[in-house]
Amino acid sequence: MKFLKYFTGLIIVLLIAVYVLAFTSFGNGIVSPILEKKIQEQTHMDAKLQTFQLSMSDFKIVLVLTSKNIITAQGTYSLFSQNFQVAYDIALKNLSALEPLTQTPLSGALLTHGDVKGDMHFVTIDGVSDIAKSDTNYHVELTEFNPSSIIAKVNHLDLQTLLAMVGQKRYASAIVNLDANFKNITPHKLDGNVVLTTSKGVLNSKVLKHDFNITVPTTRFAMNLDAKLKGDDVTYKYFLQSNLAKISSSGTLTPQPLKVDLFYGVDVKELALLKPISGADIRGSVKLSGTVKGDKKQMNIDAVSNIASSYTKAHITLQELQPSMVVAKVKHLKVQKLLYMVKQPHYTDADIDVEAKLTNLDPKNLQGHIITHILKGKLDSAYLTKAYKFKHPMPVTRYNGVINTTIEKSVVTSQVDFNSNLVDLDIAQARFVIADSSLASDYKVNVPSLDRLYFVSDRHLRGGIVAHGDVKKAKDLDLTLLSKIAGGKLDVKLHNDDLKANLANMDTLKVLNILIYPEVFDAKVDADVKYNLASSKGVATANLKEGKFTKNVALDLTKQYAKIDLYKQHFNGDAKADIAKENIVAQLNLKSNTSSISTQNTRINTKAQTIDSKIKIIANNNPAIYVTLRGNVSQPKVAVDASSIIKHEAKKAINKEVNKLFKKLF
Repeated sequence: MKFLKYFTGLIIVLLIAVYVLAFTSFGNGIVSPILEKKIQEQTHMDAKLQTFQLSMSDFKIVLVLTSKNIITAQGTYSLFSQNFQVAYDIALKNLSALEPLTQTPLSGALLTHGDVKGDMHFVTIDGVSDIAKSDTNYHVELTEFNPSSIIAKVNHLDLQTLLAMVGQKRYASAIVNLDANFKNITPHKLDGNVVLTTSKGVLNSKVLKHDFNITVPTTRFAMNLDAKLKGDDVTYKYFLQSNLAKISSSGTLTPQPLKVDLFYGVDVKELALLKPISGADIRGSVKLSGTVKGDKKQMNIDAVSNIASSYTKAHITLQELQPSMVVAKVKHLKVQKLLYMVKQPHYTDADIDVEAKLTNLDPKNLQGHIITHILKGKLDSAYLTKAYKFKHPMPVTRYNGVINTTIEKSVVTSQVDFNSNLVDLDIAQARFVIADSSLASDYKVNVPSLDRLYFVSDRHLRGGIVAHGDVKKAKDLDLTLLSKIAGGKLDVKLHNDDLKANLANMDTLKVLNILIYPEVFDAKVDADVKYNLASSKGVATANLKEGKFTKNVALDLTKQYAKIDLYKQHFNGDAKADIAKENIVAQLNLKSNTSSISTQNTRINTKAQTIDSKIKIIANNNPAIYVTLRGNVSQPKVAVDASSIIKHEAKKAINKEVNKLFKKLF
């Protein structure tokens, strides 16, 4: 009994202590600093609990976050029935001072007041607010302290003020109205509707220009959303109207488990406007419409678009929300408009038709088939001449082509048939491996007129060329080229920057004709060239067989002064040339049965088309004759120095006359 008395007494003392601490002014004075410290720790602000009054039936709390941000709550309650009635007044007149609490920059003010009534099982909240200059009323019901019903009406909310409040720039101005009536917001038991309207919307052109470098005209917009929620389903209609874009959508959406059946339409007059959202630096207009149907397991998206003035139709299948198949058809896509959209220069005009079916979109097992037709192609010769700094105008170039592509386990195999008035290109099989970005391809190229490439080669050429070979690009670049040209064979091998070329049994007259050089020497030539593309340096060696000179000024003068006819002789010999960009230093040694022709340090500039050469001619063991060639390669100035042989012939004539004289005297 004694223990029971002590225990009862202890309980009474504790109850009295709790009562004193919780429900008396003395106890409130002790508890208040403790609560204030906890509030400061949680808000990271120097908050003050200005008023803390708690009794058995009522209370009043005034929390001063800052001098202009004050929260007041007062009311009555019953510990036994557990009901309460509270009036609250939240006056946040300087939101920017609350950044330590909100962790985000805010500005402006927010005022709201109302009443909270109910018990531990059911609570109602009724209040009004002036958020963003609006006239807002709200009614919220909580069951077991979980929101179960919400009714809110927001009239004339100012969008600019709202953006400033949440720390955003004033990208647009508008008046926003919201009418939300949810009788039940319990998950899977939704019952309500939302009507959201935006009027008098205007984009802020100056801010968009400053932040995103987007230039848009004065743009006005309006928006309307009408959504009904029933159970798990959301049935909605949405429409955005502006002088730059129209967006519409309607249908039924079930968030959980995901199920959609909806229509969408987008008509954008200026894509640059979407850069802040999409991040894509594109421009121009586009229309897009279609449907989305299905669930998380399988969803089908159909789309029709006029991108780049085309008629584009696509069907996309999603498996577990990941793209698994695409079937697309593009007709008459304008390349020039596509280049404009992606902010690229006007390289060309062309129409493109595409038929594509990708049956597996897994990057490691990509599979499908694509056929691309290029029609009515025309290069912008004037722009390309200027952009690539061609010294000579690029000719008008028209082209078309077909590319047939098959994708199998991420290996892309293509056939190409490309035709133009500059060059024709055929590829039987180009094989590109996506995993390592390697390429292996054959090719056949036909250039009907080499002279049409003058804008690139910077020199006039005659005739054409047909060549074929292979290209491989992995870690290294390797290219081969084979051609029958100038009566012989050309075999070229390129490894990265190192080029090796072999010329076999070519006709020098035909080579000189192609190069538009004087056709002065008729022979068969074998040659080897080693050249580095990076340094533009190389060496060429050649062997000439059964050479015979054709009519030329140099040998005519030699015949005139030296009485030597070299046209009747056949020459064999070799040549060597050191190449440094456009500068060539050449050596030539030719011999016949009785004569020789040689030159050292002949200098040719292929860019300026100039030559500076001194040729040494020795015929029939006579003294040397020197022929100099200077000036334009095609028509050089020719000079002959035959003084040695003239002296020799004069000496022979004098000796002959002296001998005759001696015979007469003796």
